[in-house]
Formats: sequence, C-alpha cells, structure tokens
Amino acid sequence: MELEDTQAAGEFLSSNGEPQSGSTESEESLIQLVQTRFPNKGFCIVQQWTIVRAIASDGDLTKIHVHGHLPLFVFAEKVILDSRGRFDYGNWVRSTMAISFQDGFLFETKNTVYVLMGDGDEKSARLAAILSLYQ
Repeated sequence: MELEDTQAAGEFLSSNGEPQSGSTESEESLIQLVQTRFPNKGFCIVQQWTIVRAIASDGDLTKIHVHGHLPLFVFAEKVILDSRGRFDYGNWVRSTMAISFQDGFLFETKNTVYVLMGDGDEKSARLAAILSLYQ
C-alpha cells in the first residue's frame, strides 16, 4: 500500500491542476494584511503554489473536521518571505492541514498563514497519497 501511495503522490505532483489565482497585491500590502488579520501568527508568502484537496472516506473526513481541520494542504515551489525565518527565499514548502482558507489566498494552518501570491492551481489526491509525502 505504501508504494502505491508514493506512486500516486508522484503522479499528482506532476499532473496539471485546475488554474487558480492568488493575491495580486504587493508584498508590502500582503504583510500588512496578514499581520492585521492574524496578529502574532507566523506567515509565509509563497508563489507557484498548489492547493491539494484530500479525497478521503466519510469516516476520515469526520475525524478531520472534529479536529478543526479542512482536508486541504498547500505545496509551494517558491518561498518569497517567511516571517519567522524558517524557510529561505526561493525554497519550496509544504503545509500541514488547513484550519481555514479565506479570500482565495489566505491559507491558515495551526502555526502558519500561507499567503498565496500570483498564479497557482488546485488538485485532488487520496489522503494516503498526500500523507506519504510527509513520511
């Protein structure tokens, strides 16, 4: 099962998704916005991003929602700015599961708000395939 999940993860990462648009605001405007709306929370401005919607059983979706999460993840190929210095400019990053997704570009996890800048896409994949990328 694990090999199948890893292969499925590779397939969804290399496939084309549904085009989406993030924010077109300047970096400075986005910094002000995220600091106002999410005070005291770290943020990461990213480009070339993909929202991955998990396909899961009803039971797994119930568990996800009970824990206050949404079945969404972000993978970004380019970090522009990380407010806490965890990720260097130009590096890639992947999120944990979302707790909110606002205005089409503010992707919040428990610890970080990922600010989706510019164009990206959205894909769906089995939850097990997504989680195989975290092992």
